[in-house]
Amino acid sequence: MEILGITKSLNLPDWWVCAGFVRSKIWDVLHDFSERTPLPDVDVVFYDPTNLNETYEKELEKKLKYRRLDIPWSVKNQSRMHVINDVPPYTSTVNAISKFPETVTALGVKLDENDNVILTAPHGIHDVINMEVKPVTYFMETKERMLIYEERIRKKNWQSIWEKIIVNHALEKSVIENIGQ
Repeated sequence: MEILGITKSLNLPDWWVCAGFVRSKIWDVLHDFSERTPLPDVDVVFYDPTNLNETYEKELEKKLKYRRLDIPWSVKNQSRMHVINDVPPYTSTVNAISKFPETVTALGVKLDENDNVILTAPHGIHDVINMEVKPVTYFMETKERMLIYEERIRKKNWQSIWEKIIVNHALEKSVIENIGQ
């Protein structure tokens, strides 16, 4: 809640704290972990087509770090991320979240004006609750995207932390074995 409150204080348009921050908390609870697993970063995303300057995102990260230095903040304006990801422009932050590689990562939370927690889950919560990792439809559309999904799964190695998860692969085993070689 503190992280959401700090993020809300920035008054960013169409903001969410998303991805691993949400997924990992759910999996930690489902694995009965007494402490939260360490996060490589806390993803804060927003949508502001009036300011596409990456320097602004770094300024926002500094503001967040001033409030909580121990949090590995990562701030990204989804209005410009389509260029980085080499995809058509996103129409909103939720549209961008819907194109995250895995259904279990395509999640975001934020606080509304009354400080109620709001969840966005463009692909639903079934997969994250059932600890089943699958690519979003967008990452099943081309072999290049399937390879990106498979490489992410290999690098993340989530099963080494959360042993109950089940990983579904986008490609055949023979192709997966050649990834990273």
